[in-house]
Amino acid sequence: MRARELLNDWDTFWVVLDHPELPLTNNEAERALRHWVIARRIGMGTRTDQGSRVFALLASVIETCRKRKVSPWPYLAELLRQRRLGLPALQLPLPVT
Repeated sequence: MRARELLNDWDTFWVVLDHPELPLTNNEAERALRHWVIARRIGMGTRTDQGSRVFALLASVIETCRKRKVSPWPYLAELLRQRRLGLPALQLPLPVT
């Protein structure tokens, strides 16, 4: 089974050769989400699969905003406002330069 998974993802292992700007590991992403994993453990997780998905999604959005040096709270507030109006979801904000 592992060998099949390895073969299915074979091309992804070599992406860094075509895109040398990409990191060789996902350590930075793992470190960014570490405190969310600890918070989930302290809070004893969520009660439903949907709750787990929401928790993971919010963690990802908040960390992406922080990495881009954009406050996540105005983005999330506007996202909720637009979704309540039936509008499509906003794109994540671009990095502040």
